[in-house]
Amino acid sequence: MFNTIAAISTPPGKGGVAIIRISGADVCEITERVFRPASGRRLSDYPARTQVYGYIIYNNERIDDGLATVFPAPHSYTGEDVCEISCHGGSLVSATVLEAVFAAGAVPAESGEFTRRAFINGRLSLTDAEAIGSLLDAKSREEMRLGAEPARTRLRTKIGEIRTAITTLLGSIYARIDYPDEDLGDFTEEQTLAELVKIRELLNRLIDSYKTGRAITEGISAVICGKPNVGKSTIYNLILDEEAAIVTSIPGTTRDLLEKTVPLGRVLLRLTDTAGIRSEGADTVEKIGIERSREKIAAAELIIAVFDLSRELDREDEDLLLLLKEARGAKICILNKADGAEKLDTGRLNCDFDATIRTSARDGGDEALRHLTEVVDRLFTDEKISTSTDAVVSSARQHSSLLRAREFIDAAITAYSVGMPADAASSDIELALGAIGELDGRSVSESVVGDIFSRFCVGK
Repeated sequence: MFNTIAAISTPPGKGGVAIIRISGADVCEITERVFRPASGRRLSDYPARTQVYGYIIYNNERIDDGLATVFPAPHSYTGEDVCEISCHGGSLVSATVLEAVFAAGAVPAESGEFTRRAFINGRLSLTDAEAIGSLLDAKSREEMRLGAEPARTRLRTKIGEIRTAITTLLGSIYARIDYPDEDLGDFTEEQTLAELVKIRELLNRLIDSYKTGRAITEGISAVICGKPNVGKSTIYNLILDEEAAIVTSIPGTTRDLLEKTVPLGRVLLRLTDTAGIRSEGADTVEKIGIERSREKIAAAELIIAVFDLSRELDREDEDLLLLLKEARGAKICILNKADGAEKLDTGRLNCDFDATIRTSARDGGDEALRHLTEVVDRLFTDEKISTSTDAVVSSARQHSSLLRAREFIDAAITAYSVGMPADAASSDIELALGAIGELDGRSVSESVVGDIFSRFCVGK
C-alpha cells in the first residue's frame, strides 16, 4: 500500500487561493486532524465532492479558514481517496497548512506522483500523462490543444483501435494454428494479409502525425543569420513581437547569441539571433560570438538568412552563402530594406532556398511575418492534420514505439506474402502488440515511467 502523500498544487507565491492536495488510503483520517467544519460536524459526514467550509488547525491553533473537498476512490484524479484543502494564498500560510498535513501523517509527494498514481491505478494511460505534462508546459495555444482532454481521447482511441485489430487478428491466427482441421478463426490467409495491411495503414497515419506534433510541442531549432547590420535583430524582434534585441546602425551590435522560444503559426520555434558573420574588424568578444553563430547555423533545423537589398553582395555575404550550402536545415531567404534602391544582385544568391521573402521597415514587416508563418507551417507541419479533430503523436517515445510496431507488422506481411508458416508470422505480430503496449504504458519499463513523471511539478 502506498503512503498518503500531500503537496501544494498551486503555483508558489502570493495569490488569492492555494490548494493542498492529499491522496492515499488515510486521507479522511489525516484531513480530519487538521480541518474542522464550521458546522461542528465531521468532514466524513458530508457527501462526496462537497465543498465544506471550516477551520485549519495546527498545534491546537486555528491558523486559517478555508474549504475542504473529499473525492473518494476510485472516482478521483489519482484513483485513490483524495482531499483538497483550499486556504488563503500566501506563501507562508500555504506552507504552514502543508506542514500541518505532514504532522498529521502524510508524506511529501515527489515530482509528478499524483499523476503517476493515476497511471498506476488505471485512471490515465501513459500517453495521457505525457499530454498532461505537455499541457502544463504549453507555450502556445496549439500545444494546449494537443494536451487537452479531447486530443488525449482521440489518441487513446486510435491506439485502442490498433491494439484491438492486432489482438483480434492474433486470436484468429492462433485458432487456425491450434485447430487446423476445423473451420476456426475469423480470417483466411488472404484476409489475414489484408488485415495486416490495414493495421500498417493505421500505424502510418499516427507515425506521419509526429512531424506536426513534434513541431508544436518540442519545437524546431531556428537561427536568424546574416552579415552585420542587415536587420537580423529587427527580424528577431518582429517574430517575437517585442524589443528583445538591441537594434542600431552600428555593425556588430549583437555580439553573442540571443535565444527565445516563441510560437510562429502552429510551430514552436527555439529561435536564436546570431552575431553578424564577418571576417574582418571584429574584436575578440565578437569573434567568439561569430564562431558560436557558425555552430548554430550548422545544427539548426531552420535557417532564416537575412540579406540587405540596399547593398551590393560582398565577401561577407558570400561567406554566409558557403555556410548555408553546407547546412542541413531548411532555408528561408529574407531580403530586407526593400523600400529603397536595390543594389543587391539576387541572382548571385546561389543557394537552394525553400522560400524568399521581401520586407522593409517602412511596411512594418506584417506582410513578411504572415508569409514567413505560412512557409514555416508548410515546411514543418502537415496542413492536412488538424489538432482539433485528428489523433496526433507528439513525443519521441510514442513515435519510436509506433515505428517498432510498424517494423514488426512489415515483417509479418513479408512472411505471409512469401508463404511462411502462420506461427512464424504470428511471432512478429506479437512483438507489434508489445510495442503498442509500450506506447500506452501497458508493458513499458519502470525507468521510462520514472523519467516521464520526473518532469512534472510536485503538486501534479
